[in-house]
Parts: sequence; C-alpha cells; structure tokens
Amino acid sequence: MAIHPLAGKPAPRESLADIDALRRAYYDEQPDVGKAAERVSFGTSGHRGSSLERSFNEAHILAITQAICDYRRDNGVEGPLYLGKDTHALSDPAQRTALEVLAANGVETVVPSDGGYTPTPVISRAILVHNADP
Repeated sequence: MAIHPLAGKPAPRESLADIDALRRAYYDEQPDVGKAAERVSFGTSGHRGSSLERSFNEAHILAITQAICDYRRDNGVEGPLYLGKDTHALSDPAQRTALEVLAANGVETVVPSDGGYTPTPVISRAILVHNADP
C-alpha cells in the first residue's frame, strides 16, 4: 500500500472543513424529503452526514429525537435517557436540539455535568448500571 504524500504532515488549510459554514448550514439548510441523500439515514454508526449536503441538520435531529420520545411514550419507557456527544463539529448543536425536544416531552435526560464529550461505551455502561439497580 502506498503512503499518502501528506502522511505525517499538517493538513493543508484548503483541505480543512469550514466549521462556521457547517454550523450555519445545520440551522439554515432544510433537507428535501424527495431526495434520498437528504433524508434521515442510519448505518452501523448511527445517523451520519453533513449539514453542507443537507444530510445532517437540525430538522433531522428534531425528527429523530421526537420519534424517540414518541416511542418511549407509546411503549411505557420511563427511565432516564442518557445523551452523549463526541468531538464532531455538529455535536454541540445537535445535543442542544435534542435536549430541547427531550425537555419539551418531559423526558428525564442525563448528560455529563461538565458538558464534556462522552464516548459511546460510557453511555452503554451508564445504561447497564442504571438497569442493574434493583
């Protein structure tokens, strides 16, 4: 396998993502439900996409979170919801959006008290510990 010419070097400025543009697009760009590439899509890693391509934005997070709230209500799920975030540029805005929907639906939500990042295994462990309590 060939080594990429930039391996071990800082990424050139022109190849870096425009984080401000990503965050603006998260709130401003609306997906077209008629376009499959702009609909909510889950893979093995959850919902992925880019706000610049209208495949990950506030409308998606609003819909996903409301669907979770509806499912919990319809199925009598009463325990807390553990919500984490990672280092992706849209994690903070997505978490804020999700928290607004969860609060509006009266869902008890657990997040880190320091607002820090939460790896998925930490969330999984917290759920296991909660469910193990008598």
